[in-house]
Amino acid sequence: MDMDMDMDMETLADDTDAALAGDSGGEAERYEAAEAEAELLRDRLRLAVISIATAEGKKAGMTVADPVVACIADLAYKSAEQLAKDAELFAQHAGRKTIKMDDVILTAHRNEHLMGLLRTFSQELKGKEPASSERKRKKSSKKDKRVINV
Repeated sequence: MDMDMDMDMETLADDTDAALAGDSGGEAERYEAAEAEAELLRDRLRLAVISIATAEGKKAGMTVADPVVACIADLAYKSAEQLAKDAELFAQHAGRKTIKMDDVILTAHRNEHLMGLLRTFSQELKGKEPASSERKRKKSSKKDKRVINV
């Protein structure tokens, strides 16, 4: 069963790459390509969740029924989809087009344990960043330095 799942994941990866490469420029084609990419990514996530659930069941010496594994996979997808939408809304509310780690942490505001884990993870990531990646301050121009007396 594991070999079949690995082959399915490889096939999906190849299909995703082919879908991404085949952009001809038309609006309808771009929409269809985006839909195809979303469907492939959804399927990849579901296959990964199925693989993880099956492996965790084996570790515990249990067999997880196929309908249960399918429900877990669908739940994981729907949860990830909702978290992505929430993070996007938090970024938009802040007037940004880019989602930042703070937006992701805010999505977990109803689950204090998860929020704590995300904060810890964020701090660990910040600790791993090289010191040279700090943003440089924007230098003020000569126009900003001029004072107009009226």
